[in-house]
Amino acid sequence: MIYKLLLVVGLLFSSAVAQTKANKSGKINWKKSYKMALKAAKKENKPFLFIISRHTCKYCVVLEETALSDEKVIKTLNENFITHTAYTDDGDYYPQELWQGGTPMIWFLLPNGEPMFQPIPGAIPTEGFVEALDTVMKEFTVIEEEKNTCKVKYEALKKENAALKKEIETLKKK
Repeated sequence: MIYKLLLVVGLLFSSAVAQTKANKSGKINWKKSYKMALKAAKKENKPFLFIISRHTCKYCVVLEETALSDEKVIKTLNENFITHTAYTDDGDYYPQELWQGGTPMIWFLLPNGEPMFQPIPGAIPTEGFVEALDTVMKEFTVIEEEKNTCKVKYEALKKENAALKKEIETLKKK
């Protein structure tokens, strides 16, 4: 029994070490499924880069070999995004409403799965991809700031409402 436990712990440790090495060696930290990626995006409150692709698609391969192999892109994605690619020729799951009839189809989604923008179809040059990542990060920051402002205003209105209710109750007693 103790040997099984040690074996499981050893396997988990080696898997974590391998994942860390993979990320340091210039690989994107792709989530294994759309649902896992969406769950991680919600938990970590990060934008979700979602690509619909095919292994046999010329432009999908170009995208993988250019923009998605660039060190700056890899670093930005691993630090600031949750990522997943669904391969249609593998039968990977993806929401049907995101299908636009071609591959690759690059989506930037909010942590709840809603699209931030229209998708980018096809392979885009690395410089354009870097620009897109910057734009998404700026927009995501604005959205988060707006959400926080709304939360602050909501809390202030709740306090004001509670004070007014208290005042009304006091007036009713007179």
